Amino acid sequence: MADYDAPVGDKEKVRIASNFILHAPPGEFNEVFNDVRIILNNDKLLKSGASESFAKHNMEQFVPCKLDGSAQSTLVTEHGDLGKGRYFDPSSKKSFAFDHLRKEASDVRSASGDDKCESYRAALAEAWQGYVQDHFPDGTGIVYGKSSGSQKTLIACIEDHKFRPNNFCNGRWRTEWTVSFSGPGTAEIKGVMRVQVHYYEDGNVQLVSSKEVKESISIGDEAATAKAVVRIVSKAETEYQAGIGTNYTTMSTTSFKALRRALPVTRTKLDWNKIASYQVARDLKK
Repeated sequence: MADYDAPVGDKEKVRIASNFILHAPPGEFNEVFNDVRIILNNDKLLKSGASESFAKHNMEQFVPCKLDGSAQSTLVTEHGDLGKGRYFDPSSKKSFAFDHLRKEASDVRSASGDDKCESYRAALAEAWQGYVQDHFPDGTGIVYGKSSGSQKTLIACIEDHKFRPNNFCNGRWRTEWTVSFSGPGTAEIKGVMRVQVHYYEDGNVQLVSSKEVKESISIGDEAATAKAVVRIVSKAETEYQAGIGTNYTTMSTTSFKALRRALPVTRTKLDWNKIASYQVARDLKK
């Protein structure tokens, strides 16, 4: 039988704290961090032991940030991770330090990307920005380019969110598309789309949904390849969003309805007006 009175070691405390932080809903990192801080009651242990979870959470959530001197926001992702708390923004060709608690960028410096696939990356980035502006007006889109030998890899990411704490509702959309190729021909493009919504007024309801997609794509010149990528992405994401809407409508009349009791255990409807009258009568007798 487990000994529930046994003290919890620092290693286990850090593991539990890190797990809470990694699963913080969109837009609620600070709230979760502050709660964990109170529970742990050891700032030194929290920062030294769980700091990796701060970075992992932000990279997984594609947290956007603004760089000084750049017109567009960028994203904090594993694809731009340079190590030691620094990240690369392929659009502005700059690197920056990122404070994972304050969500702020600093120490912005000039940096260079991968020249071998820059022409393809730049073409897709231009088309990508147009797609993001049309479908995610408040979102941020970034395209990374990497090469290994003759193989080129393009990674396109999107983040958009809507935080409404006054209405007890926060949500985030994330997509990541990857295509690798060595030259003209046919290649495979892989995508993963993620949606997470948290509603917490007098309760705690979360929607966590994701979908993976694989399609064949024709690789031509830079402009043709960019158009092909955007065309596939647009079709897949439109279908995914439509599917979520359909499922939500269906669940509201099936799953959610099943959670509510249609009638009380007496199998008769309550007359709330009579109950109010009974309450008034009892109050008058006092």
